[in-house]
Amino acid sequence: MITEIATLTIDPARAADFEAAVAAAAPHFKSAEGCHGMSLEKVIETPGLYNLRVLWETVDHHMVTFRSSDNFQQWRALAGPFFTDAPKVVHGETVGQYF
Repeated sequence: MITEIATLTIDPARAADFEAAVAAAAPHFKSAEGCHGMSLEKVIETPGLYNLRVLWETVDHHMVTFRSSDNFQQWRALAGPFFTDAPKVVHGETVGQYF
């Protein structure tokens, strides 16, 4: 399982609307091939900074299949207008789970 972590920066004054837009986009992730979960975390220390965490079977399910889909276009249409900076995306793989 691969975890995508996308760091998203928005105007803090628009946080409630942004969070609602991400919730509205959830079905586009849920129906995406290879997607196994999605969550949004607000960074406490930095208003307007969020981490979107998405679980994918493989990196290709995110970078190829999802990115070339209508689901991705719908996600960006909903959430993209809130971004004040380009998202920063990394992929991780669990190498140990200790408790």
